[in-house]
Amino acid sequence: MSASSSSTELRGRQWVILSLACLAQFMVILDVSIVNVALPSMRSSLGFSQTGLQWVVNAYTLTFAGFLLLGGRAADLYGRRRIFILGLALFSLASLAGGLAQTQGMLVGARAVQGLGGAVLSPATLTILTTTFTEGRARSRALGVWSAMAAAGGATGALLGGVLTDYLSWRWIFFVNVPIGVLGIVVARVVLAETRVETQRRSLDVAGALTVTGGLVALVYAIVRTDVYAWTSVETLVPLAIAAVLLGLFLVIETRIAAAPLMPLGLFRSRSVSGANVVMLCLGGAIFAMWYFLTLYMQNVLGYSPLVAGLAFVPQTVAIAVGAGISARLLPRVGARALLVVGPLVSASGLAWLSQFSATGTYVVDILGPGVLIALGLGLSFTPVTFAATAGVARSEAGLASGLVNTTRQIGGSVGLAALATVAADHTRSLLVGTAHTRAAVASATTSGFGRAFVVASVIAVAAAGAALIIPSIRQPAPEAGPAPPAGLQRASTATRA
Repeated sequence: MSASSSSTELRGRQWVILSLACLAQFMVILDVSIVNVALPSMRSSLGFSQTGLQWVVNAYTLTFAGFLLLGGRAADLYGRRRIFILGLALFSLASLAGGLAQTQGMLVGARAVQGLGGAVLSPATLTILTTTFTEGRARSRALGVWSAMAAAGGATGALLGGVLTDYLSWRWIFFVNVPIGVLGIVVARVVLAETRVETQRRSLDVAGALTVTGGLVALVYAIVRTDVYAWTSVETLVPLAIAAVLLGLFLVIETRIAAAPLMPLGLFRSRSVSGANVVMLCLGGAIFAMWYFLTLYMQNVLGYSPLVAGLAFVPQTVAIAVGAGISARLLPRVGARALLVVGPLVSASGLAWLSQFSATGTYVVDILGPGVLIALGLGLSFTPVTFAATAGVARSEAGLASGLVNTTRQIGGSVGLAALATVAADHTRSLLVGTAHTRAAVASATTSGFGRAFVVASVIAVAAAGAALIIPSIRQPAPEAGPAPPAGLQRASTATRA
């Protein structure tokens, strides 16, 4: 076999692996948002209360966030191929259980297990890419495609959820994952080679994962409950106290107890890692609630069907992909920091614009422009924040770093949605006090509440741009001739810092 044919075969295999990793990541992120347009159907089918319905979303995102770090570490220690297949199988089985759910508890439990499967699967997809694509420009392109698919999953969920709910049933938003998961497992067994970090100590910090997950659940539960109870009430203060205790215990475990800490706090000494995670936390808090609010606005205020509401998100999906492609090309030239200042500011301007919509608005005038702007800024941010979060990290901690940046995104999204929903509900309630609850009055107050939430979200997005200044100037120069060094060495040696 000639050298050229061997090279072509290698490139072909690499792009099959990229497609597989992108498909798996797309599924994971898709299931964060796909349920939004189907929530009313789930409520009528299984008898959820308004408060209980929120846990269909939160059960997934919280277990996903809490176990991502453990998933990344497990991929490093026990093999990326093995953990990838395990996560995909768990995710697919939980999807099947969700589609078959006959009770509220069964559905919420299936969503929690689905989130656990996603937490195992997601970091494995990124570490498989970073160990497969070792050459600088090829890695940038691969990360750009992966980031575009991950970002588009959030927006595409509304469209696919609308189609499946309107034409089949809400149960099919879960069933659709099963054949894709089976196909992914078959392909993974054929094309993926097993890689792991060679170490004599294979210790997983399960106690750390449980305490941080429990703390996050308690925190989000407390925030969500403020829609019913005051911040100073026992019903709010008790879960807040539990959250503080559990998160404090997590820090004690990481610094004093764990033999192999889930989150070595020394990782945050890197300005690139710490800055990227703060940016991602703020972006998640500012932007990921947008799809939730816009879905409710279009269906409950403008009267759109789930399918029409889903179609309305298509331009945002395109804008995310365009933004991710642009940032992948600009990253080697301008560096991560510049892109992470511009991207969040673009999104912040869109959020501020969106806050001006009205109960009698139209899609073209009130939603299309600001929605595309928000999504474009998000797409511009994903590739550089992923690169900055893993730049200079040793190969032995690649899974941890990728798990950490995904964790902060989900934490930001979960806490941000809970907080912004509370802001919107409080403002809506205050406008309806002492007035007749006519359809027009409720629609106007609801829209105003959403607008108030978007104002707060725009401020958080500006904070994300400010946090980007923490990150040192990092560029990925054009690769030199000769064989590429190992992935971990390459990140450490080729990153140029100002």
